Amino acid sequence: MTGLKRAQAFLLVLLVAGCGRDSSDETQAAAAPKLTPEAAATELDRIVEEYWDRYIELNPLVGTFNGDYRFNDRIENTLSPRYLADTLALDKEFLARLEAIDPDALSGQDRLTHETFRLDRQLGIEGARFQNELLPLNQMFSLPLLFATMGSGSSLHPFQSTRDYEDWLKRVDDFEKWMNQAIENMRAGAGKGIVQPRIVMERVLPQLASMIVDDPKKSLFYRPVTNFPEGVPAADRERLAQAFTTAIRDKIVPSYRRVHDYVRDEYMPQARASVGLTALPQGGDWYAFLVKAQTTTEMTPEEIHQLGLKEVARIRGEMEGIMKQVGFKGDLPAFFAYLRKEPRFYFAQEEQLLNGYRDLKARVAAELPKLFAVAPKADFEIRAVEEFRAKSSAGASYQGATPDGKRPGVFYVNTYDLKSRPKYSMESIYLHEAEPGHHFQGSIQQELEELPRFRRFGGYTAYNEGWGLYAESLGSELGLYTDPYNRFGALGTEIFRAVRLVVDTGIHAKGWTREQAIEYMNANAPVGPADAVSEIERYIAIPGQALAYKVGELKIRQLRARAAKALGAKFDVREFHTQVLTDGALPMDVLDAKINRWLEARGART
Repeated sequence: MTGLKRAQAFLLVLLVAGCGRDSSDETQAAAAPKLTPEAAATELDRIVEEYWDRYIELNPLVGTFNGDYRFNDRIENTLSPRYLADTLALDKEFLARLEAIDPDALSGQDRLTHETFRLDRQLGIEGARFQNELLPLNQMFSLPLLFATMGSGSSLHPFQSTRDYEDWLKRVDDFEKWMNQAIENMRAGAGKGIVQPRIVMERVLPQLASMIVDDPKKSLFYRPVTNFPEGVPAADRERLAQAFTTAIRDKIVPSYRRVHDYVRDEYMPQARASVGLTALPQGGDWYAFLVKAQTTTEMTPEEIHQLGLKEVARIRGEMEGIMKQVGFKGDLPAFFAYLRKEPRFYFAQEEQLLNGYRDLKARVAAELPKLFAVAPKADFEIRAVEEFRAKSSAGASYQGATPDGKRPGVFYVNTYDLKSRPKYSMESIYLHEAEPGHHFQGSIQQELEELPRFRRFGGYTAYNEGWGLYAESLGSELGLYTDPYNRFGALGTEIFRAVRLVVDTGIHAKGWTREQAIEYMNANAPVGPADAVSEIERYIAIPGQALAYKVGELKIRQLRARAAKALGAKFDVREFHTQVLTDGALPMDVLDAKINRWLEARGART
C-alpha cells in the first residue's frame, strides 16, 4: 500500500481511492511577517501536529494502523462528496499556513519537515482533479479486502476488550455506508466512461463471493467471538456473540452480496476490455501524476520505460553469467523453465516454506550489526496469507507493527501454489519484506518519537519500496547469496522490479495489452506462471505503484556510491545507513539534498 511500506501503502491506496474533487484554483499564502528561526520552528511544529490530529479524525483507519485508537469506532466514507471536499479543504488550508513560513529560516529536521509537508499537501491538491473515487474496487487494495482482514480478529483492529468489540460493531455500520456509496460511485463512473478493466473485476467477484455465507458462524467475521480474550468478561460474551451474529447476517453479508450482485449484473457488462489508464478520460495526465507521486521524481513514463529496458539488459547479463557458472546448457528462457520445473527448488508443504523463513530470521539477525548501528525495538511474526485473498496476492508482503510494539509486525508469506514459491528467491524476499527491509526500516521510523507524527507514520513509495529493494542488494554483505542459485534468485527478484518499469509504463502509457505484458515478464523474469499473471494484473489495477521500487533503489545506491567516493577512507556504511534511516521516509529529491548536506558537514565535496 505505500508512498508507504506495503501495508501502509494498502491503507494509503484505500484512502486515495477517494481523493477526486475539483481543485482548479491554486492555493496562495497571504503575505505574512517574516518569523525568526525560533518562531518559525515553533509555528511549523504547531501546524504539522494540528494537521495530523485533524487528518486522523478524518481518516480513523490510519489511526488504527498506527496504534492511535481514539476513533476506533469509525470508518470514514472515503468515497463521499463530503469527505472529498473536507480532504481538499484540509490540504489547501495547511498549505496556505505553511507558506507563511520561510524555509530558509529552518534547518535540520525542521527543514526536512517543511519540505516533506509541503510536497504532501501539493500532491493532495494536484491529485484532486482525478476521480479516483469512481474506481473504488480492485483485487489488490480496497476496503472490502481490508475490512475482511481486520474483521478476522488477527489484523489491525484490536479485539482485546469489550469496548474493542463494541467499536467494531459501530464500524460495521460505517462499512455498510461505504459499500452503498461504492455502488453509487461505480454507477456514476460508468456514466462518465470511468470504469475498471474487465479483468480486474473478474478477480474482484470471487473475493466478494467468499464473504457471502448462509451461516454467520462460518464467516471469518465471527472468529473474534470464538476466541474471546481475558479482557472481555464472561458476562459480556453471550451478548457480543449475538450482536456479531446479527451484524454478520443482517449487515456484513448483505453488503457484500449487494456489491457482488451489482458488479456481476450491471458493472461487468460496462467494464472495459482495455487495461491501460490512458484509455480513461484524462488518462494520460492521470498516469503522469501517479508516476510523479509514486516515484517522487520528475521522470516521464517514457524515461522510466527506457530505464527499465536498460536495467533488464544489465541484470540479464549477470544472470547469464550465473547460468554458465552452474553449467546449464541453453538460453536464459530455457533456464527459467528448468528452474520452474525442477522439484528440488520447491517445498512440498506449506509449513516447510514458513519454517524456511523462520530459519532465515535467526541467521540474518546475527549479521545485521555488521551493517547497521541502529535497529528497531519492534518484533515481527511470520504468517501464511489468508486463504480468501491468497490467489490474488503477491508472493510476500509486510504489515507494520504498532509503535508501542503491542501488535507486532507481520511478514505474510503466500503459500498458495507452492510451485510458484522457489527456495532460491527466499533470501532476497526475506531481506526485502522483513530485515533489513520493510519491518526494519518501518519500525525504526515509527520509533523516532522526536519526529512529527506525519513523518513517523507517513511515507513515500519510492523511499519505502526503494529501501526494500536496496535491502536485497545487501545479501552478500550479510553472509547470504553464497549459493549461485540463491544469487540467481536475488537477480531474479531484482529483474522482476526492473521488468515492472517496462510493463507498467507499457500498459499505461504505450498501449500494451495484458498478454503482451505477461509475455514480457515470462521472457525476462524467473517467476512462476501464477505470479506473472497476478503481478501484471496488479499493475493494471494500481497504475504507477510498481515503478517506485527500482527508481528508489537506484537513488539510494547512487547516494551510497556518492558518499563512498566523497568520504574515501572515512566512509562507514553503518553511518550512511543511519543517515538514510533516521529521518523517516523522504521524497527522493529531499533525501538527495539531505545526504549532500551531511557530506558537506563532513567536509566532503559533492
